[in-house]
Amino acid sequence: MKQVVAGIDIGGTNTVFGLTDREGAILASGSLKTAKYEDGEVFIQDLVKAISNGLTDDMKLVGIGIGCPNANHYTGTMENAPNLKIKGVIPFVKRFEEIFSVPTVLTNDANAAAIGEMVFGGAKGLKDFFMITLGTGVGSGFVANGELVYGHDSFAGELGHTIVLLDGRMCGCGRKGCLETYTSASGIAKTFIELTEKYTGKKLENTNSYEVMLEAEKGNPIAIETFDFTAKILGLALANAVCITSPSHIFLFGGPVKAGRFLLDPLKKYMEDYMLFVYKNKVDVQVSELLDRNAAILGAAALGWQRI
Repeated sequence: MKQVVAGIDIGGTNTVFGLTDREGAILASGSLKTAKYEDGEVFIQDLVKAISNGLTDDMKLVGIGIGCPNANHYTGTMENAPNLKIKGVIPFVKRFEEIFSVPTVLTNDANAAAIGEMVFGGAKGLKDFFMITLGTGVGSGFVANGELVYGHDSFAGELGHTIVLLDGRMCGCGRKGCLETYTSASGIAKTFIELTEKYTGKKLENTNSYEVMLEAEKGNPIAIETFDFTAKILGLALANAVCITSPSHIFLFGGPVKAGRFLLDPLKKYMEDYMLFVYKNKVDVQVSELLDRNAAILGAAALGWQRI
């Protein structure tokens, strides 16, 4: 019988899971629409059913790893995640251990992605790096001296909720001007809508970052400026973050990263422009090697294997 760990990635839009072996092969997977849930216990029960349905007779579940927003690694709870309809303190570790009777561990979704990169991707052998995840929100996982940085309360490393523009856009966390309001997928779409109205007077009803990328590939100057504006703000945030942990590498993960040169070329330029001189040309910015796989699932699974 093959031992497997369930790696679970709880995102603002979707929750995905994979039943993963020790080598990182995902033997079965599934998903739920996180956005439709408001009740945490209903969400847990549906996730339990989905995982149970994925297990076959030749699999033995031996552990569970969970990556989610606003995760408290120490208590095993998700606490008032700003981008989810599910509110309050959700005791994932307690409930999964009660239901499945296997060791369960939980961490921030971006921390899970960082561990996935360290175990299965481009950060193998690195001791000082951080991962930035661009998606519904902006997450970050910091590794220093080979260990994830959790802080005294497990909430260290929230780069997405550092303020980059005073009195800027309203953020789901309740403050204004957070990094994720400008560099998340929805933030990029909002910038494109604002610039389109500024330059053309046309009010777009809605769009998304993928459509903005397609416009940039067509040579649309407003789309290209959108990514340049995004890169400038993100470059400033990264240059400031480098001053804290002095990483050798920064890894980027998430849908907007697929914009390629439209985002990455100006990002590297702006980051170096804003970088304190002692760090200039020392930090390698790379796209995650797991971009077309699920780094958060693999990272969460790696947590599970470490726990057992």
